[in-house]
Amino acid sequence: MMLYTAADPAPNPRRVHLFLAAKALELPRTELSLLKREHKLPETLARNPRGQVPFLELDDGRVLAETVSICRYLDALHPEPPMFGPTPFERAETDMWIRRVESALGVPVGLVWQHGHPLTARLVTQIPEMAAQARLRVAEARTWLDQQLGEGAWLAGARPSMADITLLTTLDFAGWIGLPLPETLPALQSWHGRATARFAAQPVTTS
Repeated sequence: MMLYTAADPAPNPRRVHLFLAAKALELPRTELSLLKREHKLPETLARNPRGQVPFLELDDGRVLAETVSICRYLDALHPEPPMFGPTPFERAETDMWIRRVESALGVPVGLVWQHGHPLTARLVTQIPEMAAQARLRVAEARTWLDQQLGEGAWLAGARPSMADITLLTTLDFAGWIGLPLPETLPALQSWHGRATARFAAQPVTTS
């Protein structure tokens, strides 16, 4: 196998990196530079037509793209510890929270990155008003997640899971692009400390 990936703090590659660390798995890696647009080169597009990382090339030449699909495949091959949960309900609950984090928080964080950060200004035609609205959606999503966590230790039930990795990488990337986690969200702050200790010995520093 070969994992085509990118350096931290790119959130989707980092999700796979933290998943592999949590499973104590090592895979050969080819790191592509996003700033140099290596993920858009013809040889990359021949493997993954969407031109995104990460993607996993199997020994027989087949390719799996999309972060959760890669991790689900590896979780099935190496079931301990089960990062998606050991029971049907827990797996569905984990998927539910992954989707909630991706849609409620990940989408507006991505819009702030695309339309409000200087590093992307040379790559896209930025719409500042879209970035401003996305910042409001990020704040709303973090407040909602703080309320949902309450006294819970982890996002999907009583165990750390891929849902926590998804939230951690999204929040850390938000901080890296200038959206730090407010001190006024105590449940989310407490969770972030636990998740960083569990999954990321070296947290992402802000830019």
